[in-house]
Amino acid sequence: MKLALRPALAAPAGPVAALEGVGLRYGRLAALDGVTLEIPAGCMVGLVGPDGVGKSSLLALVSGARRVQQGRVTVLGGDMAAPRHREAACPRIAYMPQGLGRNLYPDLSVRENVDFFARLFGQGRAEREARIARLLAATGLAPFPDRAARQLSGGMKQKLGLCCALVHDPELLILDEPTTGVDPLSRRQFWALVGQMRAQQPGMSVLVATAYMEEAEGFDWLVAMDAGRVLATGTPAALRARTGTATLEEAFVALLPEARRSGHRKLVIPARSVAAGAAPAIEARGLTCVFGDFTAVDGVDLSVGRGEIFGFLGSNGCGKTTTMKMLTGLLPATAGEARLFGRPVDARDPESRRRVGYMSQSFSLYGELTVRQNLDLHARLFDLPREAARARIAALAARFGLAEQMEANAGALPLGLRQRLSLAVAVLHEPEMLILDEPTSGVDPVARDAFWELLVDLSRRQGVTIFVSTHFMNEAARCDRISLMHAGRILATGAPAALVAARGAASLDEAFVGYLEEAAGAEAAIAAAPSPPPVRAAAAAPGLRRMLAIAMREGLELLRDRVRLAFALFGTMLLMFVFGIGINMDVEGLAFAALDRDGTPESRGYIQEFAGSRYFVEHAPIADGATLERRLRSGELRVAIEIPPGFGRDVIRGRPTEVAAWIDGAMPFQAETAQGYVQGVHLDWLAGLAQRLNAAPSPPVASLVTRFRYNQDFKSLYAMVPGTIAILLVFIPAILTALGVVREKELGSITNLYVTPTRRHEFLLGKQLPYVMLAMLNYGLLVAAAVFAFGVPLKGSLPALTLAALLYVLATTGIGLLMSAFTRTQIAALFGTAILTTVPAQQFSGLVVPTSTLTGAAALIGSLFPTTYFVRASVGVFTKALGFRELASTLLALAAFFPVLALLSIAALRKQED
Repeated sequence: MKLALRPALAAPAGPVAALEGVGLRYGRLAALDGVTLEIPAGCMVGLVGPDGVGKSSLLALVSGARRVQQGRVTVLGGDMAAPRHREAACPRIAYMPQGLGRNLYPDLSVRENVDFFARLFGQGRAEREARIARLLAATGLAPFPDRAARQLSGGMKQKLGLCCALVHDPELLILDEPTTGVDPLSRRQFWALVGQMRAQQPGMSVLVATAYMEEAEGFDWLVAMDAGRVLATGTPAALRARTGTATLEEAFVALLPEARRSGHRKLVIPARSVAAGAAPAIEARGLTCVFGDFTAVDGVDLSVGRGEIFGFLGSNGCGKTTTMKMLTGLLPATAGEARLFGRPVDARDPESRRRVGYMSQSFSLYGELTVRQNLDLHARLFDLPREAARARIAALAARFGLAEQMEANAGALPLGLRQRLSLAVAVLHEPEMLILDEPTSGVDPVARDAFWELLVDLSRRQGVTIFVSTHFMNEAARCDRISLMHAGRILATGAPAALVAARGAASLDEAFVGYLEEAAGAEAAIAAAPSPPPVRAAAAAPGLRRMLAIAMREGLELLRDRVRLAFALFGTMLLMFVFGIGINMDVEGLAFAALDRDGTPESRGYIQEFAGSRYFVEHAPIADGATLERRLRSGELRVAIEIPPGFGRDVIRGRPTEVAAWIDGAMPFQAETAQGYVQGVHLDWLAGLAQRLNAAPSPPVASLVTRFRYNQDFKSLYAMVPGTIAILLVFIPAILTALGVVREKELGSITNLYVTPTRRHEFLLGKQLPYVMLAMLNYGLLVAAAVFAFGVPLKGSLPALTLAALLYVLATTGIGLLMSAFTRTQIAALFGTAILTTVPAQQFSGLVVPTSTLTGAAALIGSLFPTTYFVRASVGVFTKALGFRELASTLLALAAFFPVLALLSIAALRKQED
């Protein structure tokens, strides 16, 4: 597929970007090694080379997304290491990172994604609407404005990503492998769209990284890269002339260092011999797979012969991977049947699984294990005998060129070697069939040919059936037969040459595109040239607009993520009831029983004194000492009263006597409380006994009368429920906020912070605002539950408590923002935030132990944690009728947390990747 984006420029203008001695390392790995390069302006410049050679790193430096470590990067006339120039150049640059839809937000619709980017660049409503309508019409996305980005095909995602990149009319458009993994028709449409956009903006420079050499043929100027270095620069024609080759792929191979291309030769595929009457290896009849209302595979019929190399081609999202998973038993079919070697596919049949080797689209081995350990692990999984496994691993290592890498970690291998290792694992158990899902995506031409040599050898010498999917047309041409798929259906099946002849096309690429265009109809048509962009109008308060845009987007994503929203709302209420009821310091209804060795009215009266208390519940009497021990050990009893013989006689005569109270001490707090209850009942019984015996106790010199000023009912629930509100408002809001930021790091959309005019405080405050609002909604629900469900009276000022809650959740969500600056995964953010908030909130905030009793580090932690102050406000308003005047110092302390945490978060969040 040769592109005609615009006529090649004979003499490009001055450089749009220049690199001088640029180096970049990821730990010990050198991504760029002393790169010096001038990139001409006003033309289409392509970086060509396989994955891992430094193309993405170079583009990230030029866009400003990555920090310059060594050397100098000049873009649009300024140094990208200078923050002031980056800020000024940012609105003039558009960057589309590698990966299908990586700069998009999957929960937002097509229109909402473009609208969000327009807001980031400060566009007013009228300008946004005009630009969105123009771009959607130009890309053919106008019929799907309300479709979620996650529901788009790969090609449509890339078109939407291009819309978002072009919404502000950039001078420099940077595209990092925008068509990798995209089918040929979508690739053709994408580049036609780029050509149309350039026609409307003649001065725009475009810098593209690609692994498809046929795409690079249509670029104006090329940079060939390998191992972090520039191999050559020039027009495609100049590179072909320099190397004396016919194609750009051959030219790239010729430019590689001798060590990299030694042993490379043109791949020759011997003819396949077909045994007469041989049964097919794969049979599929009416194979169908339905996910809800979506039919992924619709009545597929296939027949693949033994030893055949069968190619599986199709548009993105057409059902290729789903079909492969059904053929391997990884996914059950909704309808139809699949047979392997004459037997129905059954994932539970280990014999069938042994006959198939599967290599997934992405690297699925264990990167932290060595090559040898990966091979040994899979040999064990397939129950290969130890000696046989050892010999098989040695043979595969020699055959696949892995002998020198056996002790290297799999994750550190170059992509070509990783693919060889994946293939070695797939054939380790000597399967009769291999199913390979896009095995060479991103692999350089030399490694790709070496990989195919192995496949041809397996097919022709060992008779292994190979079922392979690919987007490379030169690979599809190597197959014995291919099948073309679109929208879950097979369009055509046959030998590549036969399909080309049937379409009357010049190449397999044109034939494939023709089949897809015929099947897709209007959807495949390239949209008309877009109208000129509307005139920019300066918008007021662009910073506020960006912050509100981020807040609105975060709010929409939160509302559409039902699981996360349900957890945030109902999870909080559930924990409120669990904590409020379960964490109750009131110890009542203690199970007790008596071992009465006396049996007199006095002993029975003593036991009745306990039975009449609300703190004890009487159980069946104890028969003997062994029974007493057994019932205490089993947990049936918390307290056992043992009355000695002669107790009644001694009491009446005034003789000293002892009663044993056996208390379960497994829980010290409950044991101490039970001991106090026992002593209190005992003293009450003594006082009653003295009255019955007409004993006149001597009057005390002084008496102490205790009155409870607050919480006169002395119910711990009245303190625990307000305290639980404080715990929940620090735990869940902080976690949700941290996850909201780290989620962008995992998805890759954090790049939009790096390459748009968004400032760090706008990003953080915009992310925080929806969670503050959600936390305040939770606050209202928690207060309502406290008053109406738990019956805790609200005696003080509700406005004062609400202000304290607002200041508090600003602080707790600020803790989440600060944690998100140091974590890169959602798991780390979840655990880190939970530990950082829960432990201090429970132990040092005064909820369980008064803060006045804390000393040293514990007192310092308590004074520096916002829960300490909100517990005072919450408990004080509920139980002490406090208002604004009494809470003034507490409110001031809470107000101080937000700016401090915000400044720390802004300082910790980087505007560039390291």
